[in-house]
Amino acid sequence: MLLVGTVFTYAQPPQGQEGKKPPTAAELVKQMDADKDGKLSKTEVKGPLKDDFTKIDTDKDGFLSLEELKKAPKPERKGPQDKR
Repeated sequence: MLLVGTVFTYAQPPQGQEGKKPPTAAELVKQMDADKDGKLSKTEVKGPLKDDFTKIDTDKDGFLSLEELKKAPKPERKGPQDKR
């Protein structure tokens, strides 16, 4: 019986991840914009945004605007199904 419980636990999505959608561009700015200037600098961003900063910063001003974030390609979400 313990084995069944263990398998069931691993088959479930992580806590709080069920049906969770990625944040919108506006939500990202609201969450990460530490100086509240309405745009994101490289020091304010993290994760995939930091990795792709230069690609997303299409006007090369050193900041990510709301418009640039809206046009940015969506990062692929890695999950258990990707470990095949």
